Amino acid sequence: MDLARQFQLALLNPWQHGFPLQREPFALIATQLGLSVPDVLAGFASLQRDGSLSRIGGVFGPGAGGAALLAAMAVPAERMQAVAAIVSAHPGVNHNYEREHALNLWFVMTGRDAGAVEQSMQSLEQATGLTALRLRMQRAYRIDLGFDLRHRTACHAMRAGRRGAPIDRADLPLAALVEDGLPLIARPYDAWAEALNRTSAAVLATLQHWLDGGTLKRFGTIVRHHELGFDANAMTVFDVADAQVDACGEALAREPGVTLAYRRERGAGWPYNLYCMVHGRDRAAVHEVLDRVIARSGLAAYPHAVLFSRRRFKQTGARRFRDLPPTPCHPELADAVA
Repeated sequence: MDLARQFQLALLNPWQHGFPLQREPFALIATQLGLSVPDVLAGFASLQRDGSLSRIGGVFGPGAGGAALLAAMAVPAERMQAVAAIVSAHPGVNHNYEREHALNLWFVMTGRDAGAVEQSMQSLEQATGLTALRLRMQRAYRIDLGFDLRHRTACHAMRAGRRGAPIDRADLPLAALVEDGLPLIARPYDAWAEALNRTSAAVLATLQHWLDGGTLKRFGTIVRHHELGFDANAMTVFDVADAQVDACGEALAREPGVTLAYRRERGAGWPYNLYCMVHGRDRAAVHEVLDRVIARSGLAAYPHAVLFSRRRFKQTGARRFRDLPPTPCHPELADAVA
C-alpha cells in the first residue's frame, strides 16, 4: 500500500465512528498521526475535493425526525439519462442509482415531513411523466455504512439499529448543521456554536446526548464507497412471510458483510418487504456474502432478487432538517423527456 493510500485510510477509516467531540478535534487526530493540524485539515480537504469524503457529520436514525422515502421508476433505456437528470436535480433527492431490474431507477427523497416528501414525489412524476413506486420504511434493523475500508466487503458484524428520540424543535438548526458537515477549521464546533448563539460546550453535549440515545447513529467521516474502490453495490430484496420478517431481518443485521438491513412496505407488483445492502470491491465478493447470509438468516426458502447498481447519478447527504432550496428549473431536461 502506497503512502498516499495509507494517509487516506488513516484519516477516513478510524473516524467513521467516534469522531472527537472536543473543541479541537483535528488536533487530537494530528497528535495520533504525528502530523500538524494544517496537514490534517489539508488532507481532509483533499479527500472532499476528490469525492472520497462526503462530509464529517452525522447519520440520523429514522426516529430522529424528518421524512425519507425509497422510490423506484421503470424508465425506458433511451430516456434513462434525461429522467435521471431530472430526479437528481431535485434538492430533496440524496441518492439516485440505476439498478439491474425492470424497476431500474432507484432514489431516496427526503424532506422535513411526509407531506413535503409526497409533494416532491408528485412533482417528479409530473416532470418525468412516469409513476414512482413508493416503498416506505417500516423498521430499520441496521442503518450504518461505517465499515472497515481495508477489506473486500464489510468483514465484521456492524452496529444494530436502534430507534432514538425525536429531535427537539429548538435543536433542529443544529441537526441541519450536522447534515451539512463540520467546517474544516481548527475549532469547528465553535463555528457551529457561534452560528446558533450557543456555547461550544452546549453543542458538544447535545451531540453526545444524541449519540447516547440513538438519535444519531454515528458521527464521523461519511465516505463515498465507490471512490474508495467499492464498485459493487447490491440491494437484495426478499418476500418474507410477515410473521417471520423481523426474525430474519434481525439475523441479517448480525451478519458480517451486510451494511444495511430494513423492512419496507410492499408495493403494487412489488412483493418484497425485507431489504439488505452489501458493498464490495467486486461482484464475486458480494455474492460470497449473499450466499452466506441467506443461508444463515433463514432466507433460503423465500423468493428474492439481487439488484446490482449500474450507475450512480447522485449521492449526497440527506436533507431531513435543512430547508430545501427551490427545485432548479431545467426546461431543457423537461423537453428531453416530453
